[in-house]
Amino acid sequence: MIDLTGSTVEYFSETFVDEALSGETLSHIEFDGCTFKECDFSSAVFDHCKFIECEFIRCNLSVVQLKASRFMDVVFKESKVIGVDWTRAAWSNVQLASPVAFEHSVINDSSFFGLYLAELCVEHCKANDVDFREGDFTEANFSGSDLSRCLFDGSNLNGANFTDADHYYIDINNCKLKKAIFSRIEAVNLLESLDIVLVD
Repeated sequence: MIDLTGSTVEYFSETFVDEALSGETLSHIEFDGCTFKECDFSSAVFDHCKFIECEFIRCNLSVVQLKASRFMDVVFKESKVIGVDWTRAAWSNVQLASPVAFEHSVINDSSFFGLYLAELCVEHCKANDVDFREGDFTEANFSGSDLSRCLFDGSNLNGANFTDADHYYIDINNCKLKKAIFSRIEAVNLLESLDIVLVD
């Protein structure tokens, strides 16, 4: 069980199952190598916490508030991470690859505006109305994801993988897309920004 009284400030290689912490505040706690399964963190506040090499599996982190919390090699699997402003987290100035990854999760209505998250993984996710504007997502993996109404204006998507992703709109005049990968059928979406007429 996670101690919110402040007496425990570090957890190493622990597994937390079915924790009910909706609306609670976790302050100055470090989780290293921990696994969270079916935990409810909805509307919780992560205040100056650290998550290092952690996994969230089938967890609810909807509308969680990130107050200067750090994430390093954290994976969210089959989780709800809806309405999260990732710009509020504390990001290292030196990053070789994205410190967070999302697999088979729902991340609707979230914001990654202006972040440097090269190699970000958003694989087989429902990612509707997500703000990726002005960010650097070089070699990101968006494969198999539903990207309805996502915003990509001004983003660096060089080498990004959009294989089997759908419902995306990307202005090819306003993004970097060198060597990005698209499925042939869905790639026609890229032509929408050119104000041209397609006929069969």
